[in-house]
Amino acid sequence: MSVLALIAFAAALATSEPTPVTAPTPVAAAAPIAFSRLSVPDGDGPAIEAGVWLPKTPAGRLPLVVISHGNGGDFRSHVDTAQALAEAGFAVAALTHTGDNWRDQSRATDVANRPRQLSVLIDYMLGAWEGRAGLDPKRIGAFGFSAGGASVLIAAGGKPDLGRVAEHCRARPGFYDCRLISPDQHRIWSQAASTSWRSDRRIKALVVAAPALGFTFTEAGLADVRQPVQLWQAEADSILPAPFYVEPVRAALPTPPEFHRVEGAAHFDFLTPCTPQLAKVAPAICAPTPGFDRTAFHESFNREVTRFFVGTL
Repeated sequence: MSVLALIAFAAALATSEPTPVTAPTPVAAAAPIAFSRLSVPDGDGPAIEAGVWLPKTPAGRLPLVVISHGNGGDFRSHVDTAQALAEAGFAVAALTHTGDNWRDQSRATDVANRPRQLSVLIDYMLGAWEGRAGLDPKRIGAFGFSAGGASVLIAAGGKPDLGRVAEHCRARPGFYDCRLISPDQHRIWSQAASTSWRSDRRIKALVVAAPALGFTFTEAGLADVRQPVQLWQAEADSILPAPFYVEPVRAALPTPPEFHRVEGAAHFDFLTPCTPQLAKVAPAICAPTPGFDRTAFHESFNREVTRFFVGTL
């Protein structure tokens, strides 16, 4: 799957504000939620685009979940999951990663920039955001998909060994990540010092779906990720296929994660189910996975993600 397909996906999203995803009616009525769009200052760089979902009638100080999208996406890539969490009583802030989104791929391989931006978002939500008094700074979780999965692992204390990328890509040049990362970047990463990674200890729990760069995480590299982790794998993932991504993360985490392997699912089935309009624009991403119902899956996926954060934050 090319980056252009992801760009087409997000470009179609850009035509409208987030809208609820059609799903079976729940037993209990969902709480009404509010949505706002933010521009988060980021030092001398461009402001970070973000979306915030939260209950319209919050009960006490809310736990916060931040969301990191995959390569070429934006803050709406997991809108239905954000809505489900908000309905359950969470404040949810999802960012568009500067330099790795559907408009701009100039920093798509700047692995350290993504977790740094997550920390900038958390700083803003707890410091400058007008609703900061309603957040509980001791209850912060992170959700990440694909490149976002690697991002939240790093933000939670993980240290990838990027020196492993060159060998991985020499053996598998056709893999999606190896087509994205140039040989020059392999050399730069091979020389990168592990001390350049910064963690954010405010993150107390994380959900990781189909993590990119999984093969770069060793036991030593994930030794400091001691928070509860819910880890998801798509059984039919051809973008980040087994056994190079999810399996190394699962094996290296110091505490076994809550693990979910979704039979029949493909990589993009973790994205918000497509509307008919989006399906026309981005068929490569929206085309149904044979024998798999993405909308039905998201009903259970969102329920499990919500349950996990309720129990850990």
